[in-house]
Formats: sequence, C-alpha cells, structure tokens
Amino acid sequence: MSSYEVREIDDLTAINGGTTRLAGAELGIESFGMQVFDFPPDFEGYPEHDHGAEGQEEVYTVLAGSADFVVDGEPVPLVPGRIIRIAPASSRRLLPGPDGVRILAIGSVIDGAYERPAGLSLPSD
Repeated sequence: MSSYEVREIDDLTAINGGTTRLAGAELGIESFGMQVFDFPPDFEGYPEHDHGAEGQEEVYTVLAGSADFVVDGEPVPLVPGRIIRIAPASSRRLLPGPDGVRILAIGSVIDGAYERPAGLSLPSD
C-alpha cells in the first residue's frame, strides 16, 4: 500500500442499499472505523443503538444536508460545519432532514484495539 490513499466518496463500495460507504476499509484504515452515510429524507433505517458493550465512541459530521441526532432522548440538530462526539453508552438515533443527509462517521474503542465489525470490510479483507 502507498503512504496515502485517495478515493472519491461516490466511488466507494456501498452496502445496505447504498446508504453506507466503506470509507475506512477502502482507505486501508486500521486504527479506527470510518463510513460515509447517505440517507434520503424520512429515512427510518438507522436504528436507535449504543456501543456501550464494545466501548466505542463515535464522531459524526454532516458533509451535506442536515439531520437530527437523538442522543439519550435529546434532539441535537446537525448541519454542515457542526460535529458531534457520542460516548459509547449513550443511545443514538439519526433522523435525516428534509433534503436528506451525507455524514462522515468515525469510531474507535476507547480502551483497546479497533476491530472492523463484520459487514464493514471489503470482500478481500
């Protein structure tokens, strides 16, 4: 692998009906997870969840569009230029805005080595 990797977001491998792009896997990132989410308006497929069992914290930033994150029951609006960190045990749900949303999501475990979850690897990984 080269000392750097460059990819166009729209050319990244997509899973989950095209809503999740495997940015971390395609760039060869080993120390943290990274995906790009593309959700249309009124998308209901991002379930409420937390990462308390794995101890993974996550950071999200909106690249285009808008969304509300509901964190521990509190709505937090995100637009381009805003960034949010969510602690592992906090519940989160994402609700895309009226024009949909493109989000860069980054996650890693706080204490331990990151391991890419099943389903977020390229077929050759």
